[in-house]
Amino acid sequence: MAQVLKASEENLEIAAEVIRKGGLVAFPTETVYGLGADAFNPDAVARIFEVKERPSFDPIIVHIADFKDIRRLCRKVDERAKILAER
Repeated sequence: MAQVLKASEENLEIAAEVIRKGGLVAFPTETVYGLGADAFNPDAVARIFEVKERPSFDPIIVHIADFKDIRRLCRKVDERAKILAER
């Protein structure tokens, strides 16, 4: 069941718990609404593609909290990416 929550610390924790349990969370950005899930949960990622009716060959953006998490997502990391991330 969908819920609309106002921005608050308490509601941020609720949204985080939804993601931890494999659910999806919609959130506003500067220009559009994003759809978020746990990038390390294949079922949650598949659900994003399903909900958005997005072809599986069309990549999605992944946001990570720490650069060390990139190793779980990429086989090879370009040196330029490391330099940018350190800034």
